[in-house]
Amino acid sequence: MSNILLAAIIGIPLAWHLGITAFVYYDSGRVGLEPPKKWAAITFFVPLFGFFIYIFERSELDYDPESDPYKGNNYNIHPSRADDAPLPSRGDDRELPDEETRRSDEQVQRSNERAQRRDE
Repeated sequence: MSNILLAAIIGIPLAWHLGITAFVYYDSGRVGLEPPKKWAAITFFVPLFGFFIYIFERSELDYDPESDPYKGNNYNIHPSRADDAPLPSRGDDRELPDEETRRSDEQVQRSNERAQRRDE
Protein backbone atom coordinates (compact mmCIF):
# COMPACT_ATOMS: atom_id res chain seq x y z
CA MET A 1 0.00 0.00 0.00
CA SER A 2 2.73 2.48 0.86
CA ASN A 3 4.48 1.79 -2.47
CA ILE A 4 1.28 2.64 -4.35
CA LEU A 5 0.85 5.82 -2.34
CA LEU A 6 4.49 6.78 -2.90
CA ALA A 7 4.14 6.11 -6.62
CA ALA A 8 1.04 8.32 -6.75
CA ILE A 9 2.65 11.11 -4.74
CA ILE A 10 5.71 11.15 -6.99
CA GLY A 11 4.25 9.86 -10.25
CA ILE A 12 1.30 12.20 -10.71
CA PRO A 13 3.23 15.47 -10.24
CA LEU A 14 6.08 14.12 -12.39
CA ALA A 15 3.63 13.20 -15.15
CA TRP A 16 2.12 16.70 -15.01
CA HIS A 17 5.57 18.26 -15.09
CA LEU A 18 6.68 16.21 -18.09
CA GLY A 19 3.36 16.89 -19.83
CA ILE A 20 3.72 20.65 -19.35
CA THR A 21 7.32 20.50 -20.59
CA ALA A 22 6.23 18.57 -23.70
CA PHE A 23 3.43 21.09 -24.31
CA VAL A 24 5.87 24.01 -24.05
CA TYR A 25 8.27 22.30 -26.47
CA TYR A 26 5.48 21.72 -29.00
CA ASP A 27 3.80 25.12 -28.55
CA SER A 28 6.96 27.23 -28.62
CA GLY A 29 7.86 25.85 -32.04
CA ARG A 30 4.33 26.46 -33.27
CA VAL A 31 4.04 30.11 -32.13
CA GLY A 32 7.59 31.11 -33.06
CA LEU A 33 9.39 31.29 -29.72
CA GLU A 34 12.71 29.91 -30.87
CA PRO A 35 14.48 27.68 -29.95
CA PRO A 36 11.89 25.28 -28.52
CA LYS A 37 14.58 23.32 -26.66
CA LYS A 38 15.45 26.42 -24.63
CA TRP A 39 11.84 26.90 -23.51
CA ALA A 40 11.45 23.21 -22.71
CA ALA A 41 14.64 23.32 -20.64
CA ILE A 42 13.46 26.41 -18.73
CA THR A 43 10.13 24.74 -18.02
CA PHE A 44 11.81 21.49 -16.98
CA PHE A 45 14.53 22.91 -14.73
CA VAL A 46 12.40 25.64 -13.11
CA PRO A 47 9.27 23.58 -12.46
CA LEU A 48 6.15 25.72 -11.98
CA PHE A 49 7.65 29.16 -12.53
CA GLY A 50 9.26 28.15 -15.82
CA PHE A 51 5.83 27.49 -17.29
CA PHE A 52 4.58 30.91 -16.17
CA ILE A 53 7.69 32.56 -17.63
CA TYR A 54 6.86 30.86 -20.92
CA ILE A 55 3.22 31.99 -20.78
CA PHE A 56 4.22 35.61 -20.11
CA GLU A 57 6.77 35.59 -22.93
CA ARG A 58 4.22 34.04 -25.24
CA SER A 59 1.70 36.77 -24.44
CA GLU A 60 4.24 39.41 -25.49
CA LEU A 61 4.04 38.08 -29.06
CA ASP A 62 0.50 39.48 -29.33
CA TYR A 63 1.42 43.05 -28.27
CA ASP A 64 -0.18 45.67 -30.51
CA PRO A 65 1.02 49.22 -29.77
CA GLU A 66 -2.01 50.70 -31.52
CA SER A 67 -4.38 49.16 -28.96
CA ASP A 68 -2.20 50.00 -25.94
CA PRO A 69 -4.18 52.36 -23.67
CA TYR A 70 -0.98 53.53 -21.93
CA LYS A 71 0.86 54.49 -25.12
CA GLY A 72 2.38 57.97 -24.86
CA ASN A 73 2.95 57.81 -21.08
CA ASN A 74 -0.64 58.81 -20.27
CA TYR A 75 -2.73 56.95 -17.73
CA ASN A 76 -6.41 56.22 -18.04
CA ILE A 77 -8.38 57.66 -15.14
CA HIS A 78 -11.61 56.11 -13.89
CA PRO A 79 -14.54 58.49 -14.43
CA SER A 80 -15.25 58.64 -10.69
CA ARG A 81 -11.76 60.12 -10.16
CA ALA A 82 -11.88 62.51 -13.13
CA ASP A 83 -12.30 65.61 -10.94
CA ASP A 84 -9.08 64.93 -9.00
CA ALA A 85 -6.09 67.07 -9.81
CA PRO A 86 -4.07 65.30 -12.53
CA LEU A 87 -0.40 64.54 -12.06
CA PRO A 88 1.58 65.71 -15.07
CA SER A 89 3.85 63.20 -16.78
CA ARG A 90 6.09 63.15 -19.82
CA GLY A 91 4.06 63.52 -22.98
CA ASP A 92 0.96 64.55 -21.03
CA ASP A 93 -1.04 67.08 -23.04
CA ARG A 94 -3.65 67.82 -20.37
CA GLU A 95 -3.84 71.28 -18.87
CA LEU A 96 -2.62 71.88 -15.32
CA PRO A 97 -5.31 72.52 -12.69
CA ASP A 98 -6.31 76.14 -12.22
CA GLU A 99 -5.37 78.20 -9.17
CA GLU A 100 -8.73 77.68 -7.43
CA THR A 101 -8.40 73.89 -7.58
CA ARG A 102 -4.83 74.13 -6.31
CA ARG A 103 -5.98 76.25 -3.34
CA SER A 104 -8.78 73.85 -2.44
CA ASP A 105 -6.30 70.93 -2.61
CA GLU A 106 -4.00 72.80 -0.21
CA GLN A 107 -6.92 73.38 2.17
CA VAL A 108 -7.81 69.69 2.12
CA GLN A 109 -4.19 68.78 2.78
CA ARG A 110 -3.99 71.18 5.73
CA SER A 111 -7.19 69.81 7.24
CA ASN A 112 -5.87 66.25 6.83
CA GLU A 113 -2.65 67.25 8.61
CA ARG A 114 -4.65 68.80 11.45
CA ALA A 115 -6.73 65.64 11.79
CA GLN A 116 -3.59 63.50 11.90
CA ARG A 117 -2.06 65.69 14.62
CA ARG A 118 -5.29 65.50 16.60
CA ASP A 119 -5.32 61.67 16.34
CA GLU A 120 -1.75 61.41 17.62
